[in-house]
Amino acid sequence: MANSRAALNLRNGLSIPKPKSTSNIFAIGTDLLRNILFLLFLLRWTRKSVLQIRGRGPFGTLIDAYTSLRRLSYAIFLRLPGVRTQVKSQVAETIKKIEGKLVPQGPGVSRYLTLPKEAWNDQQVSAELEKLGDMKHTRWEDGRVSGAVYHGEDSLINVQVEAFRRFMVANPIHPDVFPGVRKMEAEIVAMVLALFNAPPGAAGVTTSGGTESILMACMSARQKAYTERGVTEPEMIIPDTAHAAFHKAATYFNIKLHQVACPSPAYSVSIRAVSRLINSNTILLVGSAPNYPHGIIDDIAALSRLALRRRLPLHVDCCLGSFLIPFLSRAGFPTQPFDFALKGVTSISCDTHKYGFAPKGNSTLLYRTAALRTYQYFISPDWSGGVYGSIGIAGSRPGALIASCWASLMSVGENGYIDSCHSIVGTAKKIETAIREDPALKDDLKVMGKPLVSVVAFDSPTLNIYDIADSMSAKGWHLNALQNPPGMHVAVTLPIVKVVDKLLEDLAVVVEDEKERERVRVRIVEGKGKKGQARGDSAALYGVAGSLPDKSVVVQLAGGFLDTLYKA
Repeated sequence: MANSRAALNLRNGLSIPKPKSTSNIFAIGTDLLRNILFLLFLLRWTRKSVLQIRGRGPFGTLIDAYTSLRRLSYAIFLRLPGVRTQVKSQVAETIKKIEGKLVPQGPGVSRYLTLPKEAWNDQQVSAELEKLGDMKHTRWEDGRVSGAVYHGEDSLINVQVEAFRRFMVANPIHPDVFPGVRKMEAEIVAMVLALFNAPPGAAGVTTSGGTESILMACMSARQKAYTERGVTEPEMIIPDTAHAAFHKAATYFNIKLHQVACPSPAYSVSIRAVSRLINSNTILLVGSAPNYPHGIIDDIAALSRLALRRRLPLHVDCCLGSFLIPFLSRAGFPTQPFDFALKGVTSISCDTHKYGFAPKGNSTLLYRTAALRTYQYFISPDWSGGVYGSIGIAGSRPGALIASCWASLMSVGENGYIDSCHSIVGTAKKIETAIREDPALKDDLKVMGKPLVSVVAFDSPTLNIYDIADSMSAKGWHLNALQNPPGMHVAVTLPIVKVVDKLLEDLAVVVEDEKERERVRVRIVEGKGKKGQARGDSAALYGVAGSLPDKSVVVQLAGGFLDTLYKA
């Protein structure tokens, strides 16, 4: 009995664990998973915050936060019922005015909205084309347009037309069918590579324009970073004066965009600010030679050293510099390093359809190595239609444009480009000197930075620069308005070279007229005069755009403008 009681006590003293239920195990696993996900979320946003503060600094981060909050608050305000209705009405009214200017109206205007029942004869087509060409427009032929048309001489146009005619049906996607186009395209790339001091083994492609060249450079950098470093959240760092095509690339290819200020008086990118923004997700650094707004060449040599030190690609946008910047020194003008002679430069975009004088639809993208070029290729090896490969966005491409580009380069030649550089940059220097030294201009206009190529930008410390832009438009000039900060610029072309004296004469007259209008406005404020004239389109658009924290209204106006382009 004693043994039995001892055994009983022993059994009662032992705690035999019962198996836990499946539901308890699942609950523990769920809690653990939740905690892990929360920790990863916390780590992710902590890292983002650290990178933000390191890149922008504490003060810059606060400014960014304030700007975002201000923009959000204003966007909410614009969505309030009463405000939204009024904004919508004013936007619709403005778009209607845009349509009135761009879309032909009234008697005598023919619209062709369906195919003609019977084919037109050659004389009918020719007559209608002549009528379309004679529609009222800003006279680029008279040199009154900044940029846009870069040559326009009949002798070169005749050569281009002949090349276009001979290769009208050519498509470089079929090199066996059109071997001549393949040869010309390869030679165009080789010639431009030589201009930019490309090393042995360098490569390139032709594109439809500067935007496609920039898009492909960004996409190639993204693919390189993904393949070689596993970067899935790519970021690139650009000057805030870099071309809008980099913003487009960031949107299309899901690349986070960091913009670095280019403050006055130099209007060149801050290398220190670029360096602070670099992190493990950075795929590309960017510099301009020159930039579009102010015509300033960024410090490409410093960017090159930074790119080499951080082992990052550096793209130099020479689309506007084109066939001017490689010839500056030989034409007798100062220059600075910008091309493949700098070892950190890995890609360059150059528009042959600007100062290379080729027809619109021609550009080049150059790479330091052929391996870099392969990152922009698209190849589908298992498509049911056969193995498909293309060098970029387009599949079929117009061989006629390639032929016209090749013919342009061969017709102008190296000495021709040196002469045009001398004329164009010399004219830009003349405009710059007049603004800096002419008594009629120097007190009211100020050149922005120290331009070295073809663009001269200026603002005004005493007058509204957009009123000056509108007054020049009223005199038949199509110049370019700038924002952030306000300004305007002239991109000198060969047609402008011939009429630069008239341009400066009209600019002096406009400045004097605006000074008088400003005196009238002052008297109005003091109650001594009658109301002055309303401001024009540039002043209305850029004045409003510059003052709005939220740009949604401007986006609507720009969208309305784009819609208008397709109103028949």
